[in-house]
Amino acid sequence: MSELTYDSLMDDGNYLGSERARMENKVILDELERKKKARNLAVPTDDNKVKARLREIGEPITLFGERAADRRDRLIYVLSQINAARGDDHTMEEASSEESEEEGEEFYTEGSLELLQARRNLAEFSLPRAQKRVAQQRIDSKIPLGRIIDIRKKVFAGVKRFSNIGSQIGDERPISQVRFAPNNKILATGSWSGTVKLWNVPACTTIRTLRGHGDRVGGVAWHPQATLTQEEGLVNLVSGAGDMCVNLWSLNSDAPLSVMKGHADRICRVAFHPSGNFVASASFDTTWRLWDVNSSKELLLQEGHSKEVYAVEFQGDGALIASGGLDAVGRVWDLRTGRTAMVLDGHVQGIFGIDFSPNGYQIATGAGDDTIRIWDMRSLKALYTIPAHVSNVSDVRFFRAGALPSFKPKTESADVFMNGIAEDADADKSHDAEDDIQEWKYRSGLYLASSGYDGYVKLWSADDWQLLRTLTTDSGKVMSVDLTSDGELLASSTYNRNFQLFAPEDVPV
Repeated sequence: MSELTYDSLMDDGNYLGSERARMENKVILDELERKKKARNLAVPTDDNKVKARLREIGEPITLFGERAADRRDRLIYVLSQINAARGDDHTMEEASSEESEEEGEEFYTEGSLELLQARRNLAEFSLPRAQKRVAQQRIDSKIPLGRIIDIRKKVFAGVKRFSNIGSQIGDERPISQVRFAPNNKILATGSWSGTVKLWNVPACTTIRTLRGHGDRVGGVAWHPQATLTQEEGLVNLVSGAGDMCVNLWSLNSDAPLSVMKGHADRICRVAFHPSGNFVASASFDTTWRLWDVNSSKELLLQEGHSKEVYAVEFQGDGALIASGGLDAVGRVWDLRTGRTAMVLDGHVQGIFGIDFSPNGYQIATGAGDDTIRIWDMRSLKALYTIPAHVSNVSDVRFFRAGALPSFKPKTESADVFMNGIAEDADADKSHDAEDDIQEWKYRSGLYLASSGYDGYVKLWSADDWQLLRTLTTDSGKVMSVDLTSDGELLASSTYNRNFQLFAPEDVPV
């Protein structure tokens, strides 16, 4: 299969080019137009007049179990169908010119050439990654059910063995967020004191204190290749704070490499794009913004929330970004077009945590209504609601499997070589290695962690959304949570200035 690129996508003659696709699109657009016109129809509200109008046009005046409101809706539907068939709008309600102009006007903000180029780059980056993800999902769909059950049992058995291995005072004020570096050996903490600290884990010794913010740090995020292939002197970390600044940091300096300004209020969470070329920041000024890392310039100011925007996160492919606000609404945006891909409307309190599943189409949101909602972008609705905590859900994080670990070869039994069948032993080892690789790829996204203001960190299965493990902390409020990409460490930060480390009991640390 050839790699999908932006150019090959544009040249694909089958992309929405068939006559059937055009007809289906036309039917959808016609139906949307009919519904839009139906909303402006002059229809009586008196039930007797509604019945008389239905009788006049030859429709049943009532149906079994139909209420007055339902009957009026049916009249609106029938009249809109009649008008659509006639091709006229003589029963449309005449609105004032000011109202019609206000409703018909659409507001656009002209984008810069830099934003246009960034959208092209985002499309070129995300298309092949999405293609590879879907190809892997097709392979996973062919795994026998028995093998899937075995993998789940093995993975969840390890998750259930997580226990507290230590707690460390991290700062003078509450620690707002913790994030593991891609190499799983460094932990970054952001504090209300305005500092960002880097820690060796699991030793919990300080590596460096980054000072550059003048107010509380709301979020920290690592460059996708930080501590792996990214040079220490280049951008490795980003942070956002109450001083309305987004700071870019290297690993060999205490001062920021760049300070990006533009927000008009406190900055909460920040996120690095999977390409490492862009950063997103969520702010109390009711917007989130997209920044170019190389030029340190603002590319996009995105409105869409009625209250403060608290959380922001990129999809693994790099095509989408999700934002969550204190208006209790989340939105999924297509970075390649700027359009809203999905509205996450269902929480009754503000959204504090949001994360994409590695499968690319599910999203988890944690909110002040004490629940986690799982959303499915394929059906554009909430898939499941988890009554997760007894207070605010402050953070949610899916487990993302990193690079394949070096699996240790299994010890052969002595009678194998005594019988002289070394070939069979080699075949068994090869088969075991394939099973380990298959298991590792499948386990990504198989569980998620949540933190709450009830003082608990909880681990949940990500297929049937059941509680696997509850971990206690030494504080009444857990501010954030994160997992290493090898699945061997979990960190949480608390309001009482500490951060905790957890690990499976049988894993040496």
